[in-house]
Parts: sequence; C-alpha cells; structure tokens
Amino acid sequence: MASTWIERRKTKAGRIRYRVEYRLGGRESASRYAGAFTTMREAKSRRDWVAGELANMRVPDLTLLAAPVTAPTLAAVAATWKASRVDVAEGTRVLHRVALDRVLPILGDRPIDTLTGDDVARVIETLDAAGKKRETIRKSVKYLAAVLDFAGVDPNPARDRQRVRLPYEEAAEMNPPTAGHVEAVYRLLAPAYRLPLLWLDWSGARVASVESLRVGDYDERDRRVRLRASTTKTRQALWVELPETLSDALEGAMGPREDRDPDAHLFPDVTADRLRTAIARSCRAAGVPVFSPHDLRHRRISLLHRQGRSWAEIARFVGQRKLSVTADTYSHVMSDGKELDYAAVLA
Repeated sequence: MASTWIERRKTKAGRIRYRVEYRLGGRESASRYAGAFTTMREAKSRRDWVAGELANMRVPDLTLLAAPVTAPTLAAVAATWKASRVDVAEGTRVLHRVALDRVLPILGDRPIDTLTGDDVARVIETLDAAGKKRETIRKSVKYLAAVLDFAGVDPNPARDRQRVRLPYEEAAEMNPPTAGHVEAVYRLLAPAYRLPLLWLDWSGARVASVESLRVGDYDERDRRVRLRASTTKTRQALWVELPETLSDALEGAMGPREDRDPDAHLFPDVTADRLRTAIARSCRAAGVPVFSPHDLRHRRISLLHRQGRSWAEIARFVGQRKLSVTADTYSHVMSDGKELDYAAVLA
C-alpha cells in the first residue's frame, strides 16, 4: 500500500533536517525522496501534498512544485552582452553603453520574452519626441537588436520591419571645414589642443587617436606616426607620414630625446571629449561654422580625392576598410580645396 512519512536527520554540521519520503507500494517497493526541509511545518506540508497525489493514484511530480523560470530582464541581458564584447575597442564599448542607456529607462525592467515590435516602436517614438536625431535613434535600435540576438530571442522584435520604422529626416549636407576655418579655430585654442587639431587635420585619423598615441609611436628618423593595430577600428597598423613643419612641432613639444618616455602620451592631458568641446567653443568665438574633430576626417578624405589620389590610396592613408564608404560617405564637394599652411600657422 502506498505511504508517505517524515524522517528526522542530523547533518554533518549538526543541523536538524526533516526529510520526506514515500512508497508507491508496500514495504517491498523502494522508498522515494520528496524533499528535505529545515522546519517540521514545511515537511508536513510536503508530506500532505504527496499523500494527496498518492490518494488520487498519481505518481508525485516534484517538478510541478518548482518556481516558474522567468526570462531575464532586458537590463540584465544588456549588461551581460556589454561585458561579453571583449572583441571591440574601448571607444566602441562606450558607444554601446551610450546607445543602450537611451533604451533601458524605457524597457529595461521588461522580461525579454515579453518584448514586441510595438515596444520597440514606442522606444523610437519616445526618443523622437525627446528631440533625438534619426541616426542616434538608429544606433539605439541597432544595439537593442544585437542584445536580443545575443539572448536568442526569435523572432527579434527590434528587426520587425512592419512596426519598427525610423523617423523621417532630411539628410544634412556635409560641408567640411575650410583651411581658413581650421586656422581661425587653431589661433583661439588653448596651446595643449593646437597640435592635436593639426594632427587630425593632416592625418584624417579618428579622434580617439589623440588619446591612444604614445611618444614611442613617433618615428623621428622617418618623421611619421604609427597607429597601432590595437588602437585602430580596422585592427590594422598604420603609418602616417608627417610634413616637416608638423614633425618639428611635435619634436619640440616632446622635449629632448634623452628625456622622452616612450609610454607617455603624445598629446598629454588631451582627451577626445575635451578636444571636441574646445573646438566647438573656438568655432563660436571665431564666428565660423561649428565643426567636430570627425569633420576633419571628412575634410582630409575630400582633399585627397580632390588631389587625384585613388580610393585605394585614400582608404589606406586614413585606415578605412571599405572603399565604398570612403567614396560615398566621406568625400564631399568642397568650397575651398586648399591645404592648411602649417608653416605659417606654426610660425
């Protein structure tokens, strides 16, 4: 005859545990485990449930008592995804964080298996109402989709083309700064930001390079600067040859050769954010159109194209992987195709 009972046992640590067991038949059948508890009250509750199952001719299924497994929240999955992206540069990790920080206040506490295309559409509407630009919203939706892909959500609501539509926005015409604009800003910048400005204007490098470059990256003999593979977006090393006047200025700023620390920053105390703010402030003070450090990359590529360089040469010079992006995104018709007179500016 089926039966159930409670056994009182002592653990190795000396604690009392109440163990519930049962049999499906008489004494000849093996006893089965139905749980262990720290209090008699909990044990009796489990024993009574087992007895009810046996009375109804059912084999007790303990899995029915397990707490339902709930899907993690979007915020939790986003944190795990960001931590897993060890394959990207620090600048890209910052981009991930900033883009997702626009989404998490809206959907962060929602379990990922409850999200729908309408929820993603609500994110877009909220960001659009807050005055965010189309490209800013696109990046947030892009990385939201990446997080949901990482979690294995299928179908991915952030990729629902019927409901997820970005707001319409007229494409702004890009006008890279002219040599006169760059020179006007240079003269109003604090001394610490002047060489970084000229470096970006000449090299077309990404603004993150002003933080990653070290004194040891400067090759004094051949007068060139190395962008290490670990610091470039394409993960390929790149040498940028400098004009003589700019090389002289860099060597003067570094001081005597015997006193140089190869691991010291080439542009000490300069960060991308500080340089960006300083340039914008100087643009307004000089009365010229405000431009960003990245606009200097557009300027350099447009100048190289105007000078007759092939797209392959240009892409290699500025460290661009796709020639189509170099041609379609970064080349512009310039109102002034003059190079900056570095000798005059640095004099």
